[in-house]
Amino acid sequence: MTLKILHMYPNMLDLYGDSGNMELLRYRLGKRGYDAEITAYTMGDGAKTDFESYDLIYLGGGADFEQQLLADDLLSCRDKIVNAYKSGVFMLMICGGYQLMGQYYKDSNGKKIPGLGLFDYYTVASTNKRERCIGNIVIGAELEGRKYKVIGFENHGGMTDNVKTPFGKVLFGNGNKFGSDTEGYFEKNVVATYLHGPLLSKNPKLADYIISYCLSRRQGSPVKLAPLNDKLEEECRKVMLGRLLQG
Repeated sequence: MTLKILHMYPNMLDLYGDSGNMELLRYRLGKRGYDAEITAYTMGDGAKTDFESYDLIYLGGGADFEQQLLADDLLSCRDKIVNAYKSGVFMLMICGGYQLMGQYYKDSNGKKIPGLGLFDYYTVASTNKRERCIGNIVIGAELEGRKYKVIGFENHGGMTDNVKTPFGKVLFGNGNKFGSDTEGYFEKNVVATYLHGPLLSKNPKLADYIISYCLSRRQGSPVKLAPLNDKLEEECRKVMLGRLLQG
């Protein structure tokens, strides 16, 4: 089985190695005998792209400048992306990608960048430089009924409000806003978060949640993933969690 992944704007949305998330998915799929077909979407590709034919749509992180450049192109694809989301295509969105799926993003100069409006949240950049959310972060999430600590790195001046179903509870760091107790946005087929890192290399169980969902949806029945040797990853996680949560 081959999973089809649409990597949107990889040449523009790739802060802190966010493209590494796609390599991580390819690696973990390959270890289990599956293939990944990753297609790069660039500006102007909307007319020829069948978004519903993909198993996963991915947007990485980008600064205000990149978001302004691609906003119109993204809006031109709105109906197609909405239909893909409604049909169950998984959506993974990091930082700038997270913000662009909301109602709008207003930068520190007051300029409003329209979002796709897929979800109800909106983001406004803080004018107080001391309130920038930057540094390591840990959130307590729940994946298929099981609690899981998600580790990452955040660096954003945007403060996101009106998030109805957050990705998790902030255990260390800031989250959606400076000093917030929640982070990201979550649905069964949506993970939107400020966590860079890249996210999936630090959180193998989150990667497998996404893989399991996509494979099960494509096959039409639940897929049980063969376990991988994540000893190194778990040891690294143990050190990091101990440093941040117990230090």
